[in-house]
Amino acid sequence: MAPWVLNTETCSVQIVPESHLGNQLFQICANFGAFMILRSSPTYRKKMVVAGNGLFYPIVGFASCVAFIYMSFGGLGTNLQEKTKLGFVERNGTQFMLDGKAFYINGWNSYWLMDHSVDEYTKPRVREILQAGATMGLTVCRTWAFNDGDYNALQISPGRFNEQVFKALDHVIVEARQQGIRLLFSLVNNLQAYGGKTQYVKWAWDEGVGLSASNDSFFFDPSIRNYFKNYTLLTRKNTLNGIEYRDDPTIFAWELINEPRCITDASGDTLQDWIEEMSAFVKAIDKKHLLTVGLEGFYGPKNPKRLTVNPEMWASRLGSDFIRNSKVPNIDFASVHIYPDHWFHDKEFHENLKFVSKWMHSHIEDGDKELNKPVMFTEYGLSNQNKDFEPSQRDRFYKVILDAIYKSAKKNGSGAGSLVWQLFVGGMDKYNDEFGIVPWERPSTYKLIIEQSCRLARLHGPTQQQRNLKDLCSQRQ
Repeated sequence: MAPWVLNTETCSVQIVPESHLGNQLFQICANFGAFMILRSSPTYRKKMVVAGNGLFYPIVGFASCVAFIYMSFGGLGTNLQEKTKLGFVERNGTQFMLDGKAFYINGWNSYWLMDHSVDEYTKPRVREILQAGATMGLTVCRTWAFNDGDYNALQISPGRFNEQVFKALDHVIVEARQQGIRLLFSLVNNLQAYGGKTQYVKWAWDEGVGLSASNDSFFFDPSIRNYFKNYTLLTRKNTLNGIEYRDDPTIFAWELINEPRCITDASGDTLQDWIEEMSAFVKAIDKKHLLTVGLEGFYGPKNPKRLTVNPEMWASRLGSDFIRNSKVPNIDFASVHIYPDHWFHDKEFHENLKFVSKWMHSHIEDGDKELNKPVMFTEYGLSNQNKDFEPSQRDRFYKVILDAIYKSAKKNGSGAGSLVWQLFVGGMDKYNDEFGIVPWERPSTYKLIIEQSCRLARLHGPTQQQRNLKDLCSQRQ
């Protein structure tokens, strides 16, 4: 709780700022105690504050108010105290570290958190999904920290922001912190959804400074590169807790771009230059947070021995190169996606499972032997639009992935975690794609996810910052 001083002459309260919300509640209670003095007669007021009687009555009023607010807000005081204990996730070789222990991640994607925090009628879904994630022992949520030029856009035009949407992102961070969830923030989309690189190219073209109408000019046009640098929101000061984003350990890591591809330069040089420049730029501003690229994991021409691991030949011609891109010194960990039913169109389910095992083994081996960095599978999903789809297939698909992470964790390997794509709460059908799930609607899936959280925690013991896992997992032993 914030330090305070009650002036008995004026019955005013001074508070040392720590938390915007905490101070507001404290002010209410302190003023309530002061109000008890002001309502009394001058003679009685004097009796109340003299030595012997002290401030008994106003303090009783203050304490009653605090107790009421504590019960009403579900232990807010505990959350505010926990805020000071939260530490940054760090990297030591192939492992993430937290509280001096290896930190292996079981988490999820909910790309829509900022978007839903803008409007009051959708805002409760943000708390609901973060609480649900915490209940399942999940520790990291990946979400979009961008919306360029679309409805509820964060960035209206280059370097021009919608403060209402920025405050929505502030809200996401505060909610995540209260639930003990860390956030992986992606900064731009390679795809057109939520604006993406297409919107950046359009802005440059409309302003007459664009070199090309190609979407890939996002990576090589100097004007657009400067647009992106002006966008990075690392120095944003959260209006709810007063903490700059770059100083907030609630943010697990930054992701430069979701699924980058530069098909106009299959050599990979253009994308490589962009990654090197932007990663150096981010790290010059923020050295506290981890940084990743946002790759799908395809191998490029610089790694011919690995090309057979790719789903098909087209994957080597996209301008990305997993090992080369991930070796950039300012990149802290590698990212990989898993979508076999989108990458193949003629394979049976059991063949896709074999591919997943091979795909994960190859990338974890790269992390151990080539990169000496953690490898995080930041998206994995199975479409419900496949002609032979059955809900039970998702459990089998998820289990292959979760088992591979657990196997790596047991060996202190580089397979550092996985994030399922994607989780929703009830009533969000129109936002769902073919991969989304409401996990508690299928008990077997819900159980599978919780068991992964618990067995990862048991390997190294839950840290002080994962206290919810202790209760959750003790019930399942």
